[in-house]
Amino acid sequence: MAEISPISQAATTSGFAPLPGQPLTLEPGLRLLLAPNPSPMTERGTNTYILGDTELMVIDPGPASEPHLAAILAAVLPGQQIAKIIVTHSHLDHSPAARPLSQATGAPVYAFGDSLAGRSPRMQALAAADIGGGEGVDMAFQPDICLPDGGEVEAGGHRLTALHTPGHLGNHLCFQWRDALFTGDHIMEWAPSLVSPPDGDLTDFMASLTRIEALGPRRYYSGHGAPITDGLARTRALRAHRLSRESSIVSAVRNGARTIEEITAAVYSDIPPALLPAAARNVLAHLIDLDTRHALRFTGAIGLHAQVAPI
Repeated sequence: MAEISPISQAATTSGFAPLPGQPLTLEPGLRLLLAPNPSPMTERGTNTYILGDTELMVIDPGPASEPHLAAILAAVLPGQQIAKIIVTHSHLDHSPAARPLSQATGAPVYAFGDSLAGRSPRMQALAAADIGGGEGVDMAFQPDICLPDGGEVEAGGHRLTALHTPGHLGNHLCFQWRDALFTGDHIMEWAPSLVSPPDGDLTDFMASLTRIEALGPRRYYSGHGAPITDGLARTRALRAHRLSRESSIVSAVRNGARTIEEITAAVYSDIPPALLPAAARNVLAHLIDLDTRHALRFTGAIGLHAQVAPI
């Protein structure tokens, strides 16, 4: 799921144009299958990855879609079998197909945990205070096997190493594979990620970006959009985007904006009105992060109707 912003409106220019139901080979041992769920938040749809030659791992089986489930099963060639199902995070465009795929194949489902796993203490407190959220979260999701940070999954000679990268969602994992990284929705080619508290946490998101950046140059295979050949450059560009967004929010507050509605209108002046609610959730994420770092302060209860003031 993506943030609505000018950077997210840029069309993919790489010539990458997979079609739903038609597996696309990305490199030896790795195929992509596009789910038929295009939207302003998912680009062309969710990328489901099929990794392996005989024993297969399916990464992000996608939404509750009978045609997509059938396409995944049809992509299993003679002599192959799905051995493991991997979920980067439990949004409704990534995880609902995991259970029916497991039932059809007998393969276990691996993930960090359920949809509440990995939340920071502050987000747990804000969830208890009922600040809203829950957009697109698969609350029914439950893996068979929980993967800790650094946990490994192997099938058919291919090994994935899990990196806990909370921010977009508390249970978000990226996966190292050889010299590549499956980045889920944390880093995408076509848009920045949506961060919506209490499910998303911008403080954690930025820390996860730092961790990924420390891995050095790699190819990225993300949950939506084209492969990223220069992952390090993309990571740095996303960091710069977030810092620019933060600067605009701070400027709006210093210029007199006090409510999230006022700040959103000032910062997101170039998007359709229908997309402003999603933008407001992103502004809230920035404000919570800024408050955590004592860069501004809330003057009352935190939430979409909160007011803020400069320090």
